[in-house]
Amino acid sequence: MDITEVILHQHMEQRRMFALLEEWPRDDTEGLAALWKRLAVLLETHAEGEEKFFYPQLLHVGTGGGDADDVDEETEDAVKDHNEIRDGVRKVSGSAVGSDEWWQAVTDCDAANSDHMAEEERQDLTDFRRHASLEERHELARKFLRYEAVNAAQGVTPVDKDPKEWLEQHQS
Repeated sequence: MDITEVILHQHMEQRRMFALLEEWPRDDTEGLAALWKRLAVLLETHAEGEEKFFYPQLLHVGTGGGDADDVDEETEDAVKDHNEIRDGVRKVSGSAVGSDEWWQAVTDCDAANSDHMAEEERQDLTDFRRHASLEERHELARKFLRYEAVNAAQGVTPVDKDPKEWLEQHQS
């Protein structure tokens, strides 16, 4: 197990779930609602798991990957992105399933999530692979997956975080 591979795999699952929504029959609102609920849980447990496990460790070992100025900038930006995704999830969940407003909210959430994943793959995961040992990556994957499994089964409540406060709390 490697946290960077787990995150990449989950990114593919998120992309797949958004694609399934696009292909789903528009008149099957029960199916759309069920798919959305599953995706919303995946998005939140993924984001919260990253904020609890991946990003604090990245702050300790990273230096800034890809086109990021430094590890603080890439981490603060990721928390901000997670908040935008959470806002998108709330907007979708607050709209009538299958309505034009609902579909626009799904599209906006997909765009925010896609932008975040691309940046994370280019910066954060690259930075972590370069600086974390295989043992660290394995242990972090175990903690991350355990957290997600326990919390997905119990249900999740998205909570926005102030990116600057989050960064201050997690810096050494």
